[in-house]
Amino acid sequence: MAHCHTLLQALRAQGHRITPQRTVILEVIAHAERHLSAEEVFELAQARTPAVNIATVYRTLDLLVERGLASRADLCGKMVYTTMRHGPHIHLVCRLCGQVTDADHHLLLPLSQEIQAHYHFTPDLQHISMLGVCAACQSEAG
Repeated sequence: MAHCHTLLQALRAQGHRITPQRTVILEVIAHAERHLSAEEVFELAQARTPAVNIATVYRTLDLLVERGLASRADLCGKMVYTTMRHGPHIHLVCRLCGQVTDADHHLLLPLSQEIQAHYHFTPDLQHISMLGVCAACQSEAG
């Protein structure tokens, strides 16, 4: 079964209506090969049908995040979305040039365990971004 159909079934099972606009939005995000901003989802959905408006895109993306079917991350001031099929991951974002590097999410497991032990809090480390300075910008500043 295609990933978009899995998302549609999950929403339907949770009692949400599946409108034609929601279907198009889900298809766009499910078949994207990269993270998309709400504006990019809107443009891709609009190319398929003019019946989709930006408010519906935002509501649908919020619903997907709220229901645990998608994640949202801030990449240098730009909110991006991806489905949970993308798996846990970390983005290292250079605050000077905006370069994004993907890092192994396993690096955060010790931190997660420490937070759980000390604060009795379970962090959600599925999709996060960390700001810093990349090697190229460090060498330029040098």
